[in-house]
Amino acid sequence: MAPHLRATTIGSFALVFLGAFEALAVTTVMPAVSADLDGAAYYALAFSGTLAASVVGVVVAGRWSDRRGPVAPLLAATAIFLVGLIVAGSASTIEVFVVGRLLQGFGSGAINVALYVVVARLYPAVLHPRIFGAFAAAWVLPSMIGPPVAGWVAEQISWHWVFLGVAVLVLIAAALMLPAIRQITGSGAAAAGTAPAATEPAESAERSGPATSIASAESAEAPESSESAESAGATGSAAQAQPEQTGPGSLVSILLALVVAGAVLAISLAQQLPSPLDWTVAVVALIVAGVAARPLLPRRTLLAGRGLPATVLLRGLVAASFFAAEIYMPLMLHERDGLALSVSGLILTVGAISWAAGSHLQGRLGERFGSTAIARVGTALIAVGIVVQLLDALLALGPIVAAAGWLVAGAGMGTVFPRVATLALAYSTPRNQGFNSAALSIFDAASSATSIAIAGLLFALVGGTDSPFAYAAAFALSVVVIVLAQPVAARTAPPGAQR
Repeated sequence: MAPHLRATTIGSFALVFLGAFEALAVTTVMPAVSADLDGAAYYALAFSGTLAASVVGVVVAGRWSDRRGPVAPLLAATAIFLVGLIVAGSASTIEVFVVGRLLQGFGSGAINVALYVVVARLYPAVLHPRIFGAFAAAWVLPSMIGPPVAGWVAEQISWHWVFLGVAVLVLIAAALMLPAIRQITGSGAAAAGTAPAATEPAESAERSGPATSIASAESAEAPESSESAESAGATGSAAQAQPEQTGPGSLVSILLALVVAGAVLAISLAQQLPSPLDWTVAVVALIVAGVAARPLLPRRTLLAGRGLPATVLLRGLVAASFFAAEIYMPLMLHERDGLALSVSGLILTVGAISWAAGSHLQGRLGERFGSTAIARVGTALIAVGIVVQLLDALLALGPIVAAAGWLVAGAGMGTVFPRVATLALAYSTPRNQGFNSAALSIFDAASSATSIAIAGLLFALVGGTDSPFAYAAAFALSVVVIVLAQPVAARTAPPGAQR
Protein backbone atom coordinates (compact mmCIF):
# COMPACT_ATOMS: atom_id res chain seq x y z
CA MET A 1 0.00 0.00 0.00
CA ALA A 2 1.34 3.45 -0.96
CA PRO A 3 2.51 5.67 1.92
CA HIS A 4 -0.22 8.28 1.41
CA LEU A 5 -2.84 5.54 1.42
CA ARG A 6 -1.38 4.10 4.61
CA ALA A 7 -1.85 7.40 6.46
CA THR A 8 -5.32 7.77 5.00
CA THR A 9 -6.25 4.26 6.09
CA ILE A 10 -5.09 4.96 9.64
CA GLY A 11 -7.03 8.22 9.71
CA SER A 12 -10.20 6.65 8.28
CA PHE A 13 -9.98 3.74 10.70
CA ALA A 14 -9.49 6.16 13.58
CA LEU A 15 -12.54 8.25 12.62
CA VAL A 16 -14.77 5.18 12.42
CA PHE A 17 -13.28 3.80 15.65
CA LEU A 18 -13.82 7.05 17.54
CA GLY A 19 -17.38 7.40 16.27
CA ALA A 20 -18.10 3.87 17.42
CA PHE A 21 -16.38 4.44 20.77
CA GLU A 22 -18.44 7.57 21.42
CA ALA A 23 -21.70 5.85 20.49
CA LEU A 24 -21.01 3.00 22.90
CA ALA A 25 -19.39 5.10 25.63
CA VAL A 26 -22.40 7.35 26.09
CA THR A 27 -24.59 4.33 26.88
CA THR A 28 -22.23 3.50 29.75
CA VAL A 29 -21.71 6.99 31.16
CA MET A 30 -25.18 8.43 30.63
CA PRO A 31 -26.31 7.49 34.17
CA ALA A 32 -23.50 9.69 35.52
CA VAL A 33 -24.34 12.50 33.10
CA SER A 34 -28.00 12.33 34.08
CA ALA A 35 -27.19 12.46 37.80
CA ASP A 36 -24.66 15.28 37.44
CA LEU A 37 -26.81 17.51 35.21
CA ASP A 38 -30.18 16.58 36.71
CA GLY A 39 -31.16 15.24 33.31
CA ALA A 40 -33.46 12.31 34.02
CA ALA A 41 -36.19 13.94 31.92
CA TYR A 42 -33.82 14.12 28.94
CA TYR A 43 -32.25 10.69 29.33
CA ALA A 44 -33.99 9.13 26.31
CA LEU A 45 -33.60 12.29 24.21
CA ALA A 46 -29.81 12.06 24.51
CA PHE A 47 -30.05 8.82 22.51
CA SER A 48 -33.12 9.24 20.31
CA GLY A 49 -32.12 12.74 19.25
CA THR A 50 -28.67 11.53 18.21
CA LEU A 51 -30.13 8.76 16.08
CA ALA A 52 -32.68 11.08 14.52
CA ALA A 53 -29.96 13.58 13.63
CA SER A 54 -27.88 10.79 12.10
CA VAL A 55 -30.71 10.08 9.63
CA VAL A 56 -30.39 13.64 8.35
CA GLY A 57 -26.60 13.37 8.26
CA VAL A 58 -26.71 10.17 6.20
CA VAL A 59 -29.11 11.63 3.65
CA VAL A 60 -27.38 15.01 3.35
CA ALA A 61 -23.85 13.57 3.05
CA GLY A 62 -24.95 10.91 0.57
CA ARG A 63 -26.58 13.40 -1.78
CA TRP A 64 -23.78 15.96 -1.29
CA SER A 65 -21.08 13.37 -2.03
CA ASP A 66 -22.86 12.21 -5.18
CA ARG A 67 -23.10 15.77 -6.49
CA ARG A 68 -19.83 17.35 -5.33
CA GLY A 69 -17.56 14.55 -4.18
CA PRO A 70 -16.64 13.49 -0.63
CA VAL A 71 -14.13 16.16 0.40
CA ALA A 72 -16.48 18.94 1.49
CA PRO A 73 -18.97 16.56 3.20
CA LEU A 74 -16.13 14.83 5.08
CA LEU A 75 -14.61 18.09 6.31
CA ALA A 76 -17.97 19.52 7.31
CA ALA A 77 -19.11 16.31 9.02
CA THR A 78 -15.85 15.97 10.97
CA ALA A 79 -16.08 19.60 12.11
CA ILE A 80 -19.69 19.17 13.23
CA PHE A 81 -18.88 15.93 15.06
CA LEU A 82 -15.91 17.64 16.76
CA VAL A 83 -18.01 20.61 17.84
CA GLY A 84 -20.64 18.22 19.18
CA LEU A 85 -18.04 16.43 21.30
CA ILE A 86 -16.74 19.71 22.71
CA VAL A 87 -20.25 21.01 23.43
CA ALA A 88 -21.29 17.79 25.18
CA GLY A 89 -18.01 17.46 27.06
CA SER A 90 -18.10 21.02 28.39
CA ALA A 91 -21.85 21.06 29.11
CA SER A 92 -23.00 22.31 32.49
CA THR A 93 -26.71 21.80 31.76
CA ILE A 94 -28.54 18.86 30.27
CA GLU A 95 -29.99 21.05 27.51
CA VAL A 96 -26.53 21.99 26.26
CA PHE A 97 -25.47 18.36 26.50
CA VAL A 98 -28.39 17.28 24.29
CA VAL A 99 -27.45 19.93 21.71
CA GLY A 100 -23.97 18.43 21.63
CA ARG A 101 -25.43 14.97 21.15
CA LEU A 102 -27.53 16.17 18.20
CA LEU A 103 -24.43 17.59 16.53
CA GLN A 104 -22.58 14.33 17.15
CA GLY A 105 -25.40 12.34 15.57
CA PHE A 106 -25.47 14.44 12.42
CA GLY A 107 -21.69 14.45 12.13
CA SER A 108 -21.19 10.73 12.71
CA GLY A 109 -23.88 9.76 10.21
CA ALA A 110 -22.37 12.02 7.56
CA ILE A 111 -18.78 10.92 8.29
CA ASN A 112 -19.54 7.26 7.61
CA VAL A 113 -21.06 8.06 4.22
CA ALA A 114 -18.26 10.41 3.17
CA LEU A 115 -15.54 7.95 4.25
CA TYR A 116 -16.95 5.17 2.13
CA VAL A 117 -17.01 7.50 -0.87
CA VAL A 118 -13.37 8.41 -0.18
CA VAL A 119 -12.49 4.72 -0.22
CA ALA A 120 -14.38 4.13 -3.46
CA ARG A 121 -12.68 7.04 -5.22
CA LEU A 122 -9.16 6.87 -3.83
CA TYR A 123 -8.32 3.19 -3.34
CA PRO A 124 -7.97 0.63 -6.12
CA ALA A 125 -10.80 -1.90 -6.20
CA VAL A 126 -8.51 -4.73 -5.14
CA LEU A 127 -8.02 -3.01 -1.75
CA HIS A 128 -11.71 -2.37 -1.06
CA PRO A 129 -12.34 -5.65 0.83
CA ARG A 130 -9.35 -4.97 3.10
CA ILE A 131 -10.45 -1.41 3.84
CA PHE A 132 -14.07 -2.35 4.51
CA GLY A 133 -12.83 -5.18 6.71
CA ALA A 134 -10.80 -2.62 8.67
CA PHE A 135 -13.94 -0.51 9.07
CA ALA A 136 -15.76 -3.55 10.43
CA ALA A 137 -12.94 -4.09 12.93
CA ALA A 138 -13.17 -0.41 13.85
CA TRP A 139 -16.64 -1.14 15.21
CA VAL A 140 -15.84 -4.45 16.82
CA LEU A 141 -12.87 -3.21 18.88
CA PRO A 142 -14.61 -0.31 20.67
CA SER A 143 -17.65 -2.49 21.28
CA MET A 144 -15.39 -4.72 23.37
CA ILE A 145 -13.24 -2.15 25.15
CA GLY A 146 -15.27 1.06 24.91
CA PRO A 147 -17.90 0.55 27.63
CA PRO A 148 -15.55 -0.45 30.49
CA VAL A 149 -12.95 2.16 29.49
CA ALA A 150 -15.59 4.89 29.36
CA GLY A 151 -16.92 3.77 32.74
CA TRP A 152 -13.43 3.89 34.26
CA VAL A 153 -12.78 7.39 32.88
CA ALA A 154 -16.12 8.63 34.25
CA GLU A 155 -15.38 7.17 37.68
CA GLN A 156 -11.71 8.09 38.00
CA ILE A 157 -11.60 11.43 36.15
CA SER A 158 -14.93 12.80 34.90
CA TRP A 159 -17.57 11.88 32.37
CA HIS A 160 -16.70 15.15 30.60
CA TRP A 161 -13.42 13.62 29.41
CA VAL A 162 -15.18 10.73 27.72
CA PHE A 163 -16.20 13.35 25.14
CA LEU A 164 -13.33 15.83 25.36
CA GLY A 165 -10.73 13.07 25.10
CA VAL A 166 -12.33 11.75 21.94
CA ALA A 167 -12.37 15.30 20.53
CA VAL A 168 -8.59 15.50 20.81
CA LEU A 169 -8.19 12.17 19.02
CA VAL A 170 -10.60 13.25 16.25
CA LEU A 171 -8.29 16.17 15.46
CA ILE A 172 -5.36 13.75 15.06
CA ALA A 173 -7.40 11.40 12.87
CA ALA A 174 -8.53 14.29 10.68
CA ALA A 175 -4.93 15.43 10.24
CA LEU A 176 -4.02 11.97 8.96
CA MET A 177 -6.76 12.31 6.35
CA LEU A 178 -5.24 15.48 4.83
CA PRO A 179 -3.10 13.64 2.22
CA ALA A 180 -6.19 11.90 0.91
CA ILE A 181 -8.14 15.14 0.80
CA ARG A 182 -5.34 16.85 -1.13
CA GLN A 183 -5.10 13.98 -3.62
CA ILE A 184 -8.84 13.80 -4.25
CA THR A 185 -9.08 17.57 -4.67
CA GLY A 186 -5.97 17.79 -6.82
CA SER A 187 -6.90 14.95 -9.14
CA GLY A 188 -10.43 16.14 -9.68
CA ALA A 189 -11.76 12.81 -8.45
CA ALA A 190 -14.24 14.65 -6.33
CA ALA A 191 -16.29 15.64 -9.32
CA ALA A 192 -19.83 14.40 -9.28
CA GLY A 193 -20.59 11.21 -11.09
CA THR A 194 -17.19 9.52 -10.90
CA ALA A 195 -18.49 6.76 -8.67
CA PRO A 196 -22.25 6.77 -8.58
CA ALA A 197 -22.56 3.65 -6.46
CA ALA A 198 -19.98 4.63 -3.91
CA THR A 199 -22.40 5.74 -1.25
CA GLU A 200 -24.32 2.51 -1.18
CA PRO A 201 -22.20 0.55 1.30
CA ALA A 202 -21.84 3.59 3.49
CA GLU A 203 -25.50 4.06 3.94
CA SER A 204 -26.06 0.41 4.68
CA ALA A 205 -23.16 0.17 7.09
CA GLU A 206 -23.90 3.27 9.15
CA ARG A 207 -25.42 2.18 12.43
CA SER A 208 -25.94 3.21 15.99
CA GLY A 209 -24.80 0.17 17.88
CA PRO A 210 -21.96 -2.27 18.33
CA ALA A 211 -20.48 -3.96 15.31
CA THR A 212 -22.10 -1.60 12.83
CA SER A 213 -20.17 -2.88 9.91
CA ILE A 214 -20.24 -6.56 10.81
CA ALA A 215 -23.34 -7.14 8.72
CA SER A 216 -21.79 -5.46 5.70
CA ALA A 217 -18.52 -7.31 6.14
CA GLU A 218 -20.10 -10.72 6.57
CA SER A 219 -22.43 -10.35 3.63
CA ALA A 220 -19.58 -9.05 1.47
CA GLU A 221 -17.33 -11.94 2.38
CA ALA A 222 -19.87 -14.71 1.87
CA PRO A 223 -20.02 -15.81 -1.77
CA GLU A 224 -23.45 -17.28 -1.18
CA SER A 225 -24.94 -13.84 -0.61
CA SER A 226 -25.00 -13.06 -4.29
CA GLU A 227 -27.47 -15.84 -4.80
CA SER A 228 -29.50 -15.64 -1.67
CA ALA A 229 -33.10 -14.71 -1.78
CA GLU A 230 -33.66 -17.75 0.22
CA SER A 231 -32.24 -20.64 -1.72
CA ALA A 232 -30.42 -21.09 -4.97
CA GLY A 233 -33.65 -21.85 -6.76
CA ALA A 234 -35.35 -18.68 -5.60
CA THR A 235 -32.55 -16.20 -6.06
CA GLY A 236 -32.57 -15.79 -9.77
CA SER A 237 -35.92 -14.08 -9.78
CA ALA A 238 -35.85 -12.51 -6.32
CA ALA A 239 -34.78 -9.06 -7.41
CA GLN A 240 -36.96 -9.19 -10.50
CA ALA A 241 -39.99 -10.06 -8.38
CA GLN A 242 -39.63 -6.83 -6.40
CA PRO A 243 -40.84 -3.56 -7.92
CA GLU A 244 -37.93 -1.22 -8.64
CA GLN A 245 -37.90 1.97 -6.61
CA THR A 246 -35.19 4.60 -6.58
CA GLY A 247 -36.74 7.07 -4.16
CA PRO A 248 -37.43 10.81 -4.25
CA GLY A 249 -35.02 13.50 -5.43
CA SER A 250 -32.20 14.89 -3.32
CA LEU A 251 -33.95 17.94 -1.92
CA VAL A 252 -37.15 16.06 -1.19
CA SER A 253 -35.18 13.29 0.55
CA ILE A 254 -33.43 15.81 2.78
CA LEU A 255 -36.71 17.53 3.65
CA LEU A 256 -38.36 14.19 4.47
CA ALA A 257 -35.40 13.21 6.66
CA LEU A 258 -35.73 16.52 8.50
CA VAL A 259 -39.43 15.90 9.08
CA VAL A 260 -38.72 12.39 10.43
CA ALA A 261 -36.02 13.73 12.74
CA GLY A 262 -38.26 16.56 13.93
CA ALA A 263 -41.11 14.17 14.65
CA VAL A 264 -38.83 11.91 16.70
CA LEU A 265 -37.60 14.89 18.68
CA ALA A 266 -41.21 15.89 19.32
CA ILE A 267 -41.92 12.43 20.76
CA SER A 268 -38.85 12.69 22.99
CA LEU A 269 -39.80 16.14 24.24
CA ALA A 270 -43.46 15.24 24.79
CA GLN A 271 -42.74 14.02 28.32
CA GLN A 272 -42.08 17.64 29.28
CA LEU A 273 -45.77 18.41 28.57
CA PRO A 274 -48.67 17.88 30.98
CA SER A 275 -50.93 14.84 30.55
CA PRO A 276 -52.82 14.08 28.32
CA LEU A 277 -51.11 16.56 25.98
CA ASP A 278 -47.86 14.58 26.17
CA TRP A 279 -49.29 11.42 24.65
CA THR A 280 -51.39 13.38 22.17
CA VAL A 281 -48.29 15.08 20.81
CA ALA A 282 -46.42 11.76 20.77
CA VAL A 283 -49.14 9.99 18.76
CA VAL A 284 -49.42 12.84 16.24
CA ALA A 285 -45.62 12.98 15.87
CA LEU A 286 -45.47 9.21 15.38
CA ILE A 287 -48.00 9.45 12.54
CA VAL A 288 -46.07 12.31 10.96
CA ALA A 289 -42.82 10.32 11.16
CA GLY A 290 -44.45 7.33 9.49
CA VAL A 291 -45.92 9.41 6.66
CA ALA A 292 -42.63 11.24 6.05
CA ALA A 293 -40.59 8.03 6.10
CA ARG A 294 -42.75 6.18 3.57
CA PRO A 295 -41.16 7.69 0.42
CA LEU A 296 -37.69 6.85 1.79
CA LEU A 297 -38.59 3.16 2.11
CA PRO A 298 -39.64 0.41 -0.32
CA ARG A 299 -43.36 0.37 -0.99
CA ARG A 300 -45.46 -1.52 1.56
CA THR A 301 -42.61 -1.59 4.13
CA LEU A 302 -44.87 -0.43 6.95
CA LEU A 303 -47.41 -3.08 5.90
CA ALA A 304 -44.82 -5.89 6.00
CA GLY A 305 -45.14 -6.68 2.31
CA ARG A 306 -43.48 -9.97 1.47
CA GLY A 307 -39.86 -9.87 0.37
CA LEU A 308 -37.89 -6.62 0.44
CA PRO A 309 -40.47 -4.54 2.38
CA ALA A 310 -40.60 -7.10 5.20
CA THR A 311 -36.79 -7.29 5.17
CA VAL A 312 -36.44 -3.55 5.76
CA LEU A 313 -39.20 -3.62 8.38
CA LEU A 314 -37.49 -6.49 10.22
CA ARG A 315 -34.24 -4.52 10.40
CA GLY A 316 -36.08 -1.60 11.96
CA LEU A 317 -38.03 -3.68 14.47
CA VAL A 318 -35.09 -5.66 15.82
CA ALA A 319 -32.99 -2.48 16.09
CA ALA A 320 -35.84 -0.65 17.84
CA SER A 321 -36.27 -3.45 20.35
CA PHE A 322 -32.58 -4.05 21.08
CA PHE A 323 -31.36 -0.47 21.38
CA ALA A 324 -34.29 0.73 23.48
CA ALA A 325 -33.49 -2.05 25.96
CA GLU A 326 -29.75 -1.39 25.77
CA ILE A 327 -29.91 2.18 27.09
CA TYR A 328 -31.97 1.28 30.17
CA MET A 329 -30.07 -1.82 31.25
CA PRO A 330 -26.92 0.05 32.44
CA LEU A 331 -29.09 2.65 34.17
CA MET A 332 -31.01 -0.07 36.03
CA LEU A 333 -27.85 -1.90 37.06
CA HIS A 334 -26.25 1.34 38.25
CA GLU A 335 -29.25 2.84 40.06
CA ARG A 336 -30.89 -0.29 41.42
CA ASP A 337 -28.00 -2.68 41.97
CA GLY A 338 -25.29 -0.11 42.68
CA LEU A 339 -22.94 -1.41 39.98
CA ALA A 340 -20.01 0.78 39.04
CA LEU A 341 -20.23 2.23 35.53
CA SER A 342 -17.18 0.24 34.45
CA VAL A 343 -18.84 -3.00 35.56
CA SER A 344 -22.14 -2.27 33.85
CA GLY A 345 -20.06 -1.41 30.79
CA LEU A 346 -18.59 -4.91 30.88
CA ILE A 347 -22.09 -6.34 30.52
CA LEU A 348 -22.51 -4.31 27.34
CA THR A 349 -19.20 -5.77 26.20
CA VAL A 350 -20.58 -9.27 26.76
CA GLY A 351 -23.38 -8.46 24.33
CA ALA A 352 -20.91 -7.03 21.81
CA ILE A 353 -18.77 -10.18 21.91
CA SER A 354 -21.77 -12.45 21.43
CA TRP A 355 -22.93 -10.14 18.58
CA ALA A 356 -19.60 -10.72 16.82
CA ALA A 357 -19.78 -14.46 17.53
CA GLY A 358 -23.34 -14.69 16.18
CA SER A 359 -22.32 -12.80 13.06
CA HIS A 360 -19.40 -15.16 12.47
CA LEU A 361 -21.50 -18.26 13.06
CA GLN A 362 -24.26 -17.25 10.66
CA GLY A 363 -21.59 -16.57 8.04
CA ARG A 364 -20.24 -20.09 8.48
CA LEU A 365 -23.72 -21.53 8.00
CA GLY A 366 -23.95 -20.02 4.53
CA GLU A 367 -27.23 -20.91 2.83
CA ARG A 368 -27.68 -24.36 4.38
CA PHE A 369 -30.74 -23.24 6.32
CA GLY A 370 -31.80 -20.21 4.29
CA SER A 371 -31.56 -16.56 5.27
CA THR A 372 -35.17 -16.31 6.39
CA ALA A 373 -34.91 -19.31 8.73
CA ILE A 374 -31.70 -17.98 10.25
CA ALA A 375 -33.22 -14.51 10.65
CA ARG A 376 -36.17 -16.04 12.50
CA VAL A 377 -33.83 -17.86 14.88
CA GLY A 378 -31.91 -14.65 15.53
CA THR A 379 -35.11 -12.73 16.18
CA ALA A 380 -36.20 -15.38 18.67
CA LEU A 381 -32.85 -15.11 20.48
CA ILE A 382 -33.29 -11.35 20.81
CA ALA A 383 -36.76 -11.92 22.25
CA VAL A 384 -35.39 -14.36 24.84
CA GLY A 385 -32.63 -11.97 25.87
CA ILE A 386 -34.96 -9.00 26.31
CA VAL A 387 -37.58 -11.04 28.17
CA VAL A 388 -34.78 -11.86 30.63
CA GLN A 389 -34.22 -8.11 31.14
CA LEU A 390 -37.93 -7.65 31.76
CA LEU A 391 -37.96 -10.44 34.34
CA ASP A 392 -34.87 -8.97 35.99
CA ALA A 393 -36.61 -5.59 36.23
CA LEU A 394 -39.70 -7.15 37.80
CA LEU A 395 -38.03 -9.68 40.09
CA ALA A 396 -34.60 -8.10 40.76
CA LEU A 397 -32.76 -11.23 39.60
CA GLY A 398 -29.39 -9.50 39.63
CA PRO A 399 -26.54 -8.46 37.29
CA ILE A 400 -25.46 -12.01 36.44
CA VAL A 401 -28.89 -12.84 35.05
CA ALA A 402 -28.92 -9.54 33.15
CA ALA A 403 -25.52 -10.36 31.64
CA ALA A 404 -26.69 -13.83 30.60
CA GLY A 405 -29.77 -12.38 28.94
CA TRP A 406 -27.72 -9.76 27.12
CA LEU A 407 -25.36 -12.46 25.90
CA VAL A 408 -28.32 -14.16 24.21
CA ALA A 409 -29.73 -10.91 22.81
CA GLY A 410 -26.36 -9.92 21.35
CA ALA A 411 -26.02 -13.29 19.63
CA GLY A 412 -29.45 -12.77 18.12
CA MET A 413 -28.50 -9.36 16.73
CA GLY A 414 -25.31 -10.76 15.22
CA THR A 415 -27.38 -13.47 13.57
CA VAL A 416 -30.14 -11.24 12.19
CA PHE A 417 -28.31 -8.18 10.87
CA PRO A 418 -26.04 -9.91 8.30
CA ARG A 419 -28.99 -11.94 7.01
CA VAL A 420 -31.09 -8.82 6.57
CA ALA A 421 -28.26 -7.25 4.55
CA THR A 422 -27.94 -10.42 2.48
CA LEU A 423 -31.65 -10.54 1.72
CA ALA A 424 -31.76 -6.85 0.84
CA LEU A 425 -28.92 -7.27 -1.65
CA ALA A 426 -30.63 -10.28 -3.19
CA TYR A 427 -33.78 -8.25 -3.72
CA SER A 428 -31.86 -5.35 -5.29
CA THR A 429 -30.77 -4.52 -8.81
CA PRO A 430 -27.89 -2.19 -9.72
CA ARG A 431 -30.49 0.51 -10.34
CA ASN A 432 -31.91 0.49 -6.81
CA GLN A 433 -29.10 -0.87 -4.63
CA GLY A 434 -28.38 2.59 -3.26
CA PHE A 435 -32.02 3.27 -2.41
CA ASN A 436 -32.49 -0.10 -0.71
CA SER A 437 -29.24 0.18 1.27
CA ALA A 438 -30.15 3.67 2.38
CA ALA A 439 -33.63 2.47 3.36
CA LEU A 440 -32.10 -0.13 5.69
CA SER A 441 -29.91 2.47 7.38
CA ILE A 442 -32.58 5.17 7.60
CA PHE A 443 -35.28 2.89 8.96
CA ASP A 444 -32.83 1.32 11.41
CA ALA A 445 -31.95 4.72 12.91
CA ALA A 446 -35.45 6.20 12.71
CA SER A 447 -37.19 3.21 14.28
CA SER A 448 -34.56 2.94 17.03
CA ALA A 449 -34.89 6.63 17.81
CA THR A 450 -38.69 6.38 17.90
CA SER A 451 -38.65 3.33 20.15
CA ILE A 452 -36.20 4.99 22.55
CA ALA A 453 -38.35 8.12 22.63
CA ILE A 454 -41.52 6.16 23.43
CA ALA A 455 -39.64 4.13 26.05
CA GLY A 456 -38.65 7.43 27.65
CA LEU A 457 -42.30 8.47 27.82
CA LEU A 458 -43.25 5.16 29.45
CA PHE A 459 -40.32 5.37 31.84
CA ALA A 460 -41.38 8.83 33.00
CA LEU A 461 -45.05 7.87 33.17
CA VAL A 462 -44.41 4.98 35.55
CA GLY A 463 -42.21 7.06 37.85
CA GLY A 464 -38.68 7.18 36.43
CA THR A 465 -35.72 6.07 38.52
CA ASP A 466 -37.84 6.31 41.67
CA SER A 467 -40.01 3.40 40.57
CA PRO A 468 -38.77 -0.18 40.13
CA PHE A 469 -41.50 -0.70 37.56
CA ALA A 470 -40.27 2.08 35.26
CA TYR A 471 -37.51 -0.16 33.92
CA ALA A 472 -40.03 -2.94 33.42
CA ALA A 473 -42.19 -0.56 31.35
CA ALA A 474 -39.27 0.28 29.06
CA PHE A 475 -38.30 -3.37 28.64
CA ALA A 476 -41.94 -4.33 28.06
CA LEU A 477 -42.02 -2.01 25.04
CA SER A 478 -38.94 -3.77 23.64
CA VAL A 479 -40.62 -7.13 24.20
CA VAL A 480 -43.75 -6.02 22.34
CA VAL A 481 -41.67 -4.75 19.40
CA ILE A 482 -39.61 -7.94 19.10
CA VAL A 483 -42.73 -10.09 19.32
CA LEU A 484 -44.14 -8.12 16.40
CA ALA A 485 -40.93 -8.86 14.52
CA GLN A 486 -41.47 -12.64 14.65
CA PRO A 487 -44.15 -12.88 11.90
CA VAL A 488 -42.34 -10.18 9.90
CA ALA A 489 -39.22 -12.38 9.80
CA ALA A 490 -41.26 -15.12 8.17
CA ARG A 491 -42.35 -12.72 5.44
CA THR A 492 -38.81 -11.87 4.36
CA ALA A 493 -38.86 -14.89 2.05
CA PRO A 494 -40.06 -14.31 -1.51
CA PRO A 495 -43.33 -15.98 -2.58
CA GLY A 496 -42.85 -19.70 -3.10
CA ALA A 497 -39.41 -19.85 -1.45
CA GLN A 498 -38.50 -22.34 1.24
CA ARG A 499 -38.89 -20.83 4.73
